Amino acid sequence: MVDQTQPHFTWRAVLVGLLFGTVLCFSNLWFGLQSGWISMMSLQASLVGFAVFKALERVLDVQFGPAENVVLQSTAVATATMPLAGGFVGILPALKMLDADEANGARTVLGYGQLCAWGLALTFFGVFFAVPLRKQTIVREKLRFPSGTATAQMISVLHKRPDPTLEEEDYGRSSARLAAGQDAPSIVSADDGTGMRRRDNSSPPQGDTAAAAHKLPDDVQWITKLAVLGVSFVLSGGYALLAHFFPAITALPVFGGYLANEWEWNLMPSLSYAGQGIIMGLPTCLWMLVGSVVGWGILSPVARNEGWAPGPVSDWKTGSRGWILWISLAVMIAESLVSLAIIAGKELFNAYSLQMNSADVDVTKPNSQDSMEDEVDSRFLVPGWITWGGLLVSTMLCMGIVKALFDVPLYDTLIAVVLALPLAVLGVRALGETDLNPVSGIGKISQVIFAGVMPGNMVGNLIAGGIAEAGAQQAGDLMQDLKTGHLLNASPRAQFAGQIIGSVFSVFVTAGAYLLYTNVYPIPSRQFPVPTAQVWLDMARLVNGQPLPSHVWPFITVFALVFVALPIFGTLVVRKATLQRWWPSGIAFAMGIYNTPNFTLMRAIGAITTAIVTEVVVMRSKRQSAAINSTSPLMHESLLRRKLGMLAIIMASGFVLGEGTLSFFILLSQAF
Repeated sequence: MVDQTQPHFTWRAVLVGLLFGTVLCFSNLWFGLQSGWISMMSLQASLVGFAVFKALERVLDVQFGPAENVVLQSTAVATATMPLAGGFVGILPALKMLDADEANGARTVLGYGQLCAWGLALTFFGVFFAVPLRKQTIVREKLRFPSGTATAQMISVLHKRPDPTLEEEDYGRSSARLAAGQDAPSIVSADDGTGMRRRDNSSPPQGDTAAAAHKLPDDVQWITKLAVLGVSFVLSGGYALLAHFFPAITALPVFGGYLANEWEWNLMPSLSYAGQGIIMGLPTCLWMLVGSVVGWGILSPVARNEGWAPGPVSDWKTGSRGWILWISLAVMIAESLVSLAIIAGKELFNAYSLQMNSADVDVTKPNSQDSMEDEVDSRFLVPGWITWGGLLVSTMLCMGIVKALFDVPLYDTLIAVVLALPLAVLGVRALGETDLNPVSGIGKISQVIFAGVMPGNMVGNLIAGGIAEAGAQQAGDLMQDLKTGHLLNASPRAQFAGQIIGSVFSVFVTAGAYLLYTNVYPIPSRQFPVPTAQVWLDMARLVNGQPLPSHVWPFITVFALVFVALPIFGTLVVRKATLQRWWPSGIAFAMGIYNTPNFTLMRAIGAITTAIVTEVVVMRSKRQSAAINSTSPLMHESLLRRKLGMLAIIMASGFVLGEGTLSFFILLSQAF
């Protein structure tokens, strides 16, 4: 039941969520245009929100509770992710990069009002569509939604509440899985703005370890947490200021002048990218590093020396950068589509198993799942007329705006929205089981289909992909947040309101920020290469008949087959969670290829350094404190790792926010 003793929706929580989400939005736009990385930071939002109200608790009439924290982080996430949901780091730059003959007279550059209209066109239908999925995926089947679960555990730790996951099965088996006696595997992969996205949270603790984690607020004082966040923010912001006045430090030729000048191998000592590596995790960053070595250390020189890409290395059209981009695109599509197919196959198998076993069910016994359907009073749920009426109105709004802006026929936009909805279901189910939302594959499926619906229409093709991606992302984000709220007995209606408010507010903020970036900086440029836009553009060109670069087809085939086989093998054979965690990630590998090495190296350095420091501290603690918690040494070690992990996430968040925020203020100073 929803806890009625604590407030749920409050404007103070929404306001703090909007403020922190705005900072995240600026940061996400900055890094999204640079490398395609978008951060959800729901866990970080709950930390910052708690810190704000902790500092004000003496003057508050009503104390800040976990349900309010849920609404705060839901609002912050909705505000922060608009650069991706609205296509500001992908679709809109790709439209701007179209050649005149490819645009065929369509509008490709939008003013502020038009940018706001475009954002509003994509903002709502995914959110409305996610609401009916809650009962099936969260209440009945109890899908894990690992990041939503981790955020719920973090909030319960902050507010000194019992672990909410101890009352549910760790992996939320559905009735079909119970009948079949099977668990869904959990494949961990990258979090980026173009592929299968995971939230910025580690897997939640389980069992006795989870209970021990509730000692954190007593063991790690808030002054330490805030000091770590403040110091890391200042250090990263200081680097941003220094880099502005001395840009040479952003490209250090640590591998020699020849490799730096000729082959793009240099180091950008950015603390923000080190922080991103900490948040992404060591396995993801290592596979990104492998992709960078393969793409920029092997394939790029081969393509250049063989004459297949004779232009400058960094050129998208004639250089080896554009040549290897096709390989990264093939890897992303292959893994995303296979992952979607695996999820769809599982659902069909589970439905079949449930049907086959339904005859064995004793209808005279109460169904525990059905009894849980009404665990939330109707006044805390989103009314059906709002859900379905909102979906209808938002679809019509999308159709009208897209028609007015780009002259895409109404029925084509309707097809795009209708196609986006079942694909969003697959994305939500993938997210619930694996913490991955294959938005890249979803967008690419839409592009392939619309190449037949609107042949030769490059603008329409990009827009169709953007609509599908926006629907899947918005639905997935809300479902993660609803999982958090479900575990903490928060009001789904309050979360829905926070999501809508954050999304609408962020449309106007993101549109203004994007306009500033495009007016002050050339996009694309060396500083803002917008690789995700190039990925969208190349896919649109491919499905509309543009030939591939010379000799790239055999490499595309080989790498695509490899990353078709790996997810299948990992799903069917690999069962141990440890092996799954280190299993090759195609999205991470592809990120290492389509980003230049300077964006990958500091991420890897950040993740590797954090892992080494953690192991050193744990080993030293085990030697020096052998007598502590001698009855449960594993619990003591796990608790220490949780403490270090929390401080690392706080430090990484400060690194990311520091450079992103200061860079935006530098942008303002240049603009005005």
